[in-house]
Amino acid sequence: QVQLVESGGGLVQPGGSLRLSCAASGSIFSIDRMGWYRQAPGKGRELVATISSAGSTNYADSVKGRFTVSRDNAKNTVHLQMNSLKPEDTAVYYCHALRRFDNYWGQGTQVTVSS
Repeated sequence: QVQLVESGGGLVQPGGSLRLSCAASGSIFSIDRMGWYRQAPGKGRELVATISSAGSTNYADSVKGRFTVSRDNAKNTVHLQMNSLKPEDTAVYYCHALRRFDNYWGQGTQVTVSS
């Protein structure tokens, strides 16, 4: 089992920045991809950004150029730097880890972009 704990959400004005962090613990060996998904009210969960253990990244078109995902394999953490935030980025953000064929999720952290 892998446990994921997120931190860093909150309320920010449009154009502002936030940094999300996620710490993994438990059976962390062989974790391949880690990253972030989000779910806005009334919508399904969608991919935001992921990163492999080798550093290969994948982003949703809606966040390219504004968000940056990074990973520290030694500390078993993954981060999401979010810049130029828009109201449509408002959602619950979930940390995700893929280990072999198993998916693991954090409890989610709320990000609200509003003036």
